Amino acid sequence: MLARINRGAFAALAAAAVVGGIPAAAVFADPSGHGGDHNRHHGSAIAHVLLISVDGLHQSDIEWYASQHPTSELAKLAGGGAEYTQAQTPVPSDSFPGMTAQVTGGNPRTTGVYYDDEYSHAVLPAGTTSCAGKPLGGEVIYDSPDDKDETALDAGQGLTGLPGSILEMTAHPHSLIIPAALPVNPQTCAPIYPHEYLKVNTIFEVAHAHGLRTAWSDKHPAYEALEGPSGNSIDDLFTPEIDSNALEPSGTPYPGEISWTGDNAATMQYDSYKVQAVLNEIDGYDHSRASKVGMPAILGMNFQTVSTAEKLLSSDGLNGGYLPGTTTPGPLVARALDFINAKLQAMDEEIHAQGLAGSTAIILSAKHGQSPQDPNSLTRIKDGPIIEAINTAWEAVHPGAGALIVAGVDDDAWQSYLSNTSQQAADFVKSYLWNHSATGVAYDGSSRALAHSGLSEIFAGKGAAKYFGVPTSDPRHPDVWGVVQAGVVYTGGKKIAEHGGANPADRAVPILVYAPGAVEPGVHGHPVETTQIAPTILSLLGLNPNALQAVQIEGTPVLPGSTHG
Repeated sequence: MLARINRGAFAALAAAAVVGGIPAAAVFADPSGHGGDHNRHHGSAIAHVLLISVDGLHQSDIEWYASQHPTSELAKLAGGGAEYTQAQTPVPSDSFPGMTAQVTGGNPRTTGVYYDDEYSHAVLPAGTTSCAGKPLGGEVIYDSPDDKDETALDAGQGLTGLPGSILEMTAHPHSLIIPAALPVNPQTCAPIYPHEYLKVNTIFEVAHAHGLRTAWSDKHPAYEALEGPSGNSIDDLFTPEIDSNALEPSGTPYPGEISWTGDNAATMQYDSYKVQAVLNEIDGYDHSRASKVGMPAILGMNFQTVSTAEKLLSSDGLNGGYLPGTTTPGPLVARALDFINAKLQAMDEEIHAQGLAGSTAIILSAKHGQSPQDPNSLTRIKDGPIIEAINTAWEAVHPGAGALIVAGVDDDAWQSYLSNTSQQAADFVKSYLWNHSATGVAYDGSSRALAHSGLSEIFAGKGAAKYFGVPTSDPRHPDVWGVVQAGVVYTGGKKIAEHGGANPADRAVPILVYAPGAVEPGVHGHPVETTQIAPTILSLLGLNPNALQAVQIEGTPVLPGSTHG
């Protein structure tokens, strides 16, 4: 990952965004979106929607795999459902805004969620206990550092016998988050939990308001954010910590004490726990299979296996990423796609075994893609020295001013949050970046110099606000946003791909909606967005998509051809 600047300072600014956006009374007046019986369309054939998000999955991966394996589950979903070949994620293409889009129907300008480690000029730093008169600004981290124990798969719950006992993990991971790690609301001086930071309601809240059961599985307890402002809309939320120390099935640590993303076999093992949770839910149990509760109306999970196969230079003796000079999956990515296909098939077969095929829709998409696909275009650039140089240059002309860039997570975009939010300060950063030549490392290990710090476009101050579609007073958007030249990844490590930016490969993900008898099969080649998944899910369930606040604000339409009658 690229450098994360001044984590403590970053956390302090982010919470302010919560109080600096849409007035709470206007947005949260009815977070459930429950407006009465008119919100439900009677006669819907679909009673369950299984939503599967595969981090890093490209539309081109689906097309390649279906052509190579025409009888596969992925080919079946693509050929037998509505396939949207020109789907895109929001920008930034990070996991947090990417998943938020799928369950709210909104982009960051509406949801207020730009990254899993962002900054807000309207909060106080994590750990603040005396708020009166404190300057605003802090980092908003909704990631593994929030856990009671980020090294443990159960995030600090205290389970014995891990990893085999992980299905016993709580369905309410809110309890595993450390309040002192959260940004602070300057008005109440209370920590801002992830679900409280979200500005709009979610599909889980709408479904819950109609008495429908909900479930989800993701990679950090901080994904309790998906419950929305009400904070209690996912009945069964299973969130084993992916950044924890990976353990062999026997409980022995993986060599090198890596996390679950440090080895692709470990990632597959990790994802398999979530798959088992979903299979248990399809069978009508809770994720641990301890209680019979009925199959949820909305359920699903996020896969990480494809993402790590794309990022790792090699793993398990296989080269990661795509074949040089092409966008054809290399051996590790091909194996990862085999894994995804097998697990999707297992879920589909379980749906049929339970007699639920006629009442269950399957939606497949991705929080984000990954860039670059062609490793020959890769240039790894260390962003830390560039940030340091900008701050030094600023302090040279503004003695005593301190660091200008106080936070940012760059990945394959440039995001800077500034201590001075004037247009002059933003333009200073933009000018430095544009006039600086950066030297990086190519895929083959050679040096490569790129103009403009590796960027193709830079938006600063008012320009950045306009880029994201928010007023300049919005406290959450990056003060400086840069679109990288294709292939640039800001890292000092060996990863060969990343996400978070606005490159086509970051955003070009699949959307498949499979529900025979309810959704007409066909290929839709006009542009759509992953935000359209949320209203589509409600429509399939016979609920009113306009119950979603982001749908009202942005006018997010249901996916064309995805609903029956």
